[in-house]
Amino acid sequence: MPSREAETAAERELCGLVNGLARQIAEHVRDRSARIGLTAPQGTALRELTGPMTMRELAGRMSCEPSNATFIVDKLEARGLIERRPHPTDRRAKQLVLTGDGEALRDKLIALLVQESPLAGLSETEQGVLHALLDRAVR
Repeated sequence: MPSREAETAAERELCGLVNGLARQIAEHVRDRSARIGLTAPQGTALRELTGPMTMRELAGRMSCEPSNATFIVDKLEARGLIERRPHPTDRRAKQLVLTGDGEALRDKLIALLVQESPLAGLSETEQGVLHALLDRAVR
């Protein structure tokens, strides 16, 4: 059985690796977003808008507060990349929908994000294993 010190050191090292990967991914998103004239949060919002969704849903995907997502969406809407539309079943809510220009820019961003991704060195199988392990750890 490993000692408490060994367990602590192993956990510290693992946390350091996860944090290092998160920093690399954040820098990658920041760099690729800047290439197409977006901030990192704007790039993250476009990446996460995979279809119509509410502000709350987008904020959840972006791991931020809805008020922060609203600020980001306001900027994207001002650029003609996102529209707010009435929600089909909840008259109190709005749905965020990419415009044609927004879809085109999102496609461009996705293409940039897969280039030299911090995860590119992992095979598809390894990425699947990492996904499963991280998913299990956060749930």
